[in-house]
Amino acid sequence: MQTLRHGSRARIAAVGIATSGALLLAGCGAANEPAPAGGGSTAAATASGTIAGAGASSQQAAMEAWVAGFSAVAADAVVTYDAVGSGGGRTQFTEGGVQFAGTDSALDEEELPLAQTVCGGPDNVVQMPLYISPIAIAFNLDGVDTLKMSASTIAKIFNKQIVKWNDPAIAAENAGVALPDLAITPVNRSDESGTTENFTEYLSAAAPADWTYPADGVWPVPGGEAAQGTSGVVGAISGGQGTIGYADLSQAKDLGTVDVGVGAAFVDPTPEAAAAIVEASPSVEGQGKYNFAVELARDTTESGTYPVVLVSYTVACTQYADAAVADTVKSYLNYIASSEGQAAASANAGNAPISDTQRTKFQPAIDAVAAAS
Repeated sequence: MQTLRHGSRARIAAVGIATSGALLLAGCGAANEPAPAGGGSTAAATASGTIAGAGASSQQAAMEAWVAGFSAVAADAVVTYDAVGSGGGRTQFTEGGVQFAGTDSALDEEELPLAQTVCGGPDNVVQMPLYISPIAIAFNLDGVDTLKMSASTIAKIFNKQIVKWNDPAIAAENAGVALPDLAITPVNRSDESGTTENFTEYLSAAAPADWTYPADGVWPVPGGEAAQGTSGVVGAISGGQGTIGYADLSQAKDLGTVDVGVGAAFVDPTPEAAAAIVEASPSVEGQGKYNFAVELARDTTESGTYPVVLVSYTVACTQYADAAVADTVKSYLNYIASSEGQAAASANAGNAPISDTQRTKFQPAIDAVAAAS
């Protein structure tokens, strides 16, 4: 039996789960009645299984809202989530240790086959972008709440080519702002992180001349200040002066933030601007019937889009050995994809609710979740 770490917030506690029998490795599913998307259906009310998830710390505030809301309509079900980071969540899922995972980057070419094996086939992996949020480029600088920066300037700061706040490149984009002669201290994630992968993917696409590293969940620039998890990065930025880092917008509430250069304009990190770029991005093809990963247009010049965006996926199977587990997974996915669930997460985490078009697109995947016959 594997015991997971306890989460830091109420109702997001980890539990020990048996890795055998939780996820089905083969077989056809029995037809279960799909739960309506509102979350308050009879199916949700009668769900009685215990399911565990693990993964992205960026989703923690949303998970709090989802677990609390689902518990209100499914009192006999137990849902837990351990915010170990995206890499840890994907590992636990592909090893059969949890029934669902949250990840800030889609399953890669090595992880997807493992997930397909755990779930019993290429069309049995469900991967839906149910959490969309800007990644704030957040800083702590006395007297300054907002700065404008092009992709090139951002890349040079995090690549340690711009090392002072009053550097001419920053000053040129922020006329009239009093910038101190103070060293810049970049802060990055110390753990493997989907947020890091999303951020480095943006840098490599939007500023390739200044950021020559490939997109990666492990921070590539040596020698900087590093911190564990989203909360660790935010804490390190808040605890310093002249610090700058990257974190989910919902967690960067009291810090200054950067408006990012897109085309001829600068766009502030809002949920609406983050949702706009997801809607404009194509899907990744050939990864299974219920895999809804998107190829984000990080180098966009389209007005009103914010390209430093985090699309966090919920990963699950369509096949589970235990009927109560299958019913609970289905009911929980129905709730978090519903307008009610998305509104609850947005109120607690500040993310962008998915659109009705996306909800309709994802519903067949949720309906497919079933117990083995």
